[in-house]
Amino acid sequence: MSSIPFGKTFKESTQLKALSSHTYEAQFSDEWCIGSVPHGGYVTSVFLCVASQHFGTTLSKQNQPHTIALHLDFLRRTEAGPALFTVKDIKIGRQTSVIHITLSQSGREEVVGYITNSNMHTEDGVSFNTSYSLNPPPPEVSLDLLSQDKDKNWARQAEMPFASFRKATYKSQFHFPRKGQQSKSSADEWIRLSTGEKWTNASLGYVCDMWPMPIEAYIREENPYGGNTLKDEDGKEQSGVRKFWYPTVLLNIDFKKPLPEEGVEWLFARVEAKQIKNGRMDLEVVVMDGEGDIVALSHHVALAVSSERNLAKRTTGSSKI
Repeated sequence: MSSIPFGKTFKESTQLKALSSHTYEAQFSDEWCIGSVPHGGYVTSVFLCVASQHFGTTLSKQNQPHTIALHLDFLRRTEAGPALFTVKDIKIGRQTSVIHITLSQSGREEVVGYITNSNMHTEDGVSFNTSYSLNPPPPEVSLDLLSQDKDKNWARQAEMPFASFRKATYKSQFHFPRKGQQSKSSADEWIRLSTGEKWTNASLGYVCDMWPMPIEAYIREENPYGGNTLKDEDGKEQSGVRKFWYPTVLLNIDFKKPLPEEGVEWLFARVEAKQIKNGRMDLEVVVMDGEGDIVALSHHVALAVSSERNLAKRTTGSSKI
C-alpha cells in the first residue's frame, strides 16, 4: 500500500508490559514521532491500550470493555523510549467506571487523563434519530475503487508536507478530494494504515489526531491537502514556507460506535477549525465508518509554534510544551 517501509506496526508500537495491577510500561517508538516527540494521537492510542488492558484484567469483573469517553491534558513533551503509565481507579460503577492515568518518563509527569469505560453491547435506553449529517457533504466514495486509487472523487496523497519531520504520517495512507478541500478552515480525508493493519478501537486515538492541519491552507500558496494540487509537488515543499509544530494542549474523544473485532480498513474524518488566533486553535473532528455511521467525535485545543520548540533540548524534570 505504500512505497515507504512501514517498519514497526501499530500493534508492535503499542505493546504493554504490566508491572503491577495498576502500572504498565510501554516503549514509545521513534517511528511514530513528529520531530523528536511521539505523535499525540499515537500517545492517545497507548492510553486507550492501557485502559483496555486494565479493564480486561484488574477490572475485568466490571465487564466494561469499551472506552466511551477520554480526556487528556498534555503537560510536557513526551519522548521516544520507556513510558510508565500509572492507573488510579476513580469511580467503579455498574454502568460506567472512570480511571485516571498518569504518563511519566524520567520522573516527569507528561500527560494525565481520565478515561470512562462501559459496555456498548449492553447499553439500553432512549434512542432518537437526530438526522445529523455533514454540511457540506463530502464527495461520494467507492471504497473498492479507493483501495486501487481509482475513485473518481478521491486522490491518494503520496506524502504529507514535511513528512521527514512528521514521521508518524508515514504510518497512514491518505486520500483527499480530487477537486480540493471545500474550505480552508476544514478538511476531509479517507485514511487507512500503511502497515497493513486495520483500524481498531485502540487505534482510533491515532485517527482522531491524524488529518490535514487547516492552518496550513492559510500559510501556503495552495492548500497542500487537495487532490487537485498534490501530484504536482513531487514531495517538494514551497520555498519560504515555515515548518510548524502543532502540540496538543488537551484532547477529548467521545466514542459513539465500537469497531468490529477484526477492525476496518478505511475510516473517514473531517477536521474543522472555528478560530485560529495568537498561535492557538480549536479543532473539531468527526470520524465515520464506511457505512456513514459516526464512530467518534473529538475536540482539541492546540498550539502552532516553531518546529524548533519540538527539537529543543529538554531541561531536567520540567520539559514543557
